[in-house]
Amino acid sequence: MENLRAKILTCTRCPLCKTRNKSIFGEGNLKAEIFLVGEAPGADEDRDGRPFIGKSGQLLDKILGACGFSRESHVFISNIVRCRPPNNRVPSATEVQTCLPYLLKQIELINPQIVITLGATSLKKLLGDETCKIKNHRGRWINWNHRLLMPTYHPAALLRNPNLKEATWQDFKKVISKYRQLIDPNHFSQHF
Repeated sequence: MENLRAKILTCTRCPLCKTRNKSIFGEGNLKAEIFLVGEAPGADEDRDGRPFIGKSGQLLDKILGACGFSRESHVFISNIVRCRPPNNRVPSATEVQTCLPYLLKQIELINPQIVITLGATSLKKLLGDETCKIKNHRGRWINWNHRLLMPTYHPAALLRNPNLKEATWQDFKKVISKYRQLIDPNHFSQHF
């Protein structure tokens, strides 16, 4: 994992390295049973070198807390690409192709039973299907690479459209249930 960290933090394989401040390795428990995948770092993440620390990350931490999960104990958080695309645009196909092997290696090394894609981009890129739509897949378990994948909305979408919060909470309740079924039958969440 340390070799992979060094490669990610010093990567110059695509043009995003020229505009980034920091490349983001990811954060959380290196033995996590839940792996969350976002799209790309934003301005706050680019500045501090940590994933999901801006407003979206704060909301994600609240969701995780409501589930009884924490970054330190239960999850690992990463992104499809490791450097911020200019103006927070969607990563290009070349950027994804360059960076995706890093993510797949992280998932292999951490070996989670559950993967949660946050938003349409991470879902499309992990499934390799540009036509899939988050609204059609969210909340449904998908068998992916010998793991269970749960697509849900990105926290940024919830900030833009609070009406998506209830659907997202239903998705995370399914994650809690599956976590209890597969990993810890005594897992506690005060909300479910």
